[in-house]
Amino acid sequence: MSTQEAAVAAITAGAAGEQEQTLQYLTFTLDDHDYGLELFKIQEIRGYAPITPIPNLPPHVRGVMNLRGTVLPVIDLRMKFRLPAIEYNKFTVIVIALVEEKVVGLLVDAISDVLQVSSSSMRPAPDFGTAVDTQFIHGVFQARDHLVVALNLERLLTEGELTLPEMVQ
Repeated sequence: MSTQEAAVAAITAGAAGEQEQTLQYLTFTLDDHDYGLELFKIQEIRGYAPITPIPNLPPHVRGVMNLRGTVLPVIDLRMKFRLPAIEYNKFTVIVIALVEEKVVGLLVDAISDVLQVSSSSMRPAPDFGTAVDTQFIHGVFQARDHLVVALNLERLLTEGELTLPEMVQ
């Protein structure tokens, strides 16, 4: 094999090798901590609007909202994570996301940014043993001077939270 053939083979092998994947994350805050959701799962971001409460729901399921004719559950992530309740303000938003082919509203304190995250910069969730359930954490990544917890929506939300509108209609 000539030197030129070897160089072409090396370049081809490198191109066919594993390429680093980059994902976009929508980042938001809850209680001054940053969290991220994969951007491709986000349909839109809406300013806070009153939510219709439904009796006998867990406290973090605030109720339902009507989004252009579609009734969807609204989950307060602050309450889901057992953080102290706050008064909603002008920064509070509802992130409309698609989870397992169902649309859900996620109430968050504020939107931060959209970040490009390489697969090599994503670290696994810390192991807290059995004391803390971390199955809904996809991983952790560095963003400027702080860490962002990347959430796995499919594991974060229960089937009951996702099927709420079907029970209401």
